[in-house]
Amino acid sequence: MGMNYFKKRKLLKDANYLDLVPVRSCNFESDQAGKVTLLIPKFKSDFLRRLLVPQRKSPDFRIKLDELGSAVWLAADGIRNVAEISALLIETMGEKVAPAEERIPKFLSILFRQGFINFKQLIEALENKRG
Repeated sequence: MGMNYFKKRKLLKDANYLDLVPVRSCNFESDQAGKVTLLIPKFKSDFLRRLLVPQRKSPDFRIKLDELGSAVWLAADGIRNVAEISALLIETMGEKVAPAEERIPKFLSILFRQGFINFKQLIEALENKRG
């Protein structure tokens, strides 16, 4: 996490959180009920995965999201910003998400810190710095 995390924090400092567009950065499954399970690789390297994960065992950690977390994850399509995701969930879930203006950004910031999502503006800012 180290230095890169702080560079990201600095880039995000000036941004209005509600304008940020979350982008998923890990695989997931969802069931018929709309519940999402994040699939986080146990090892980044294919070699280590083949060497250390027994056959017939999942190469991924499975993180099950609750109803609200699943709804936020599915709404984070890489197009909608945080404000639009909040508005959509208030419309579809009503009181279940209250206070959405606090809960949804807090949940997305946890996903970001864990590396499960990134933000479009951040990806673009880092690419512009490189280019």
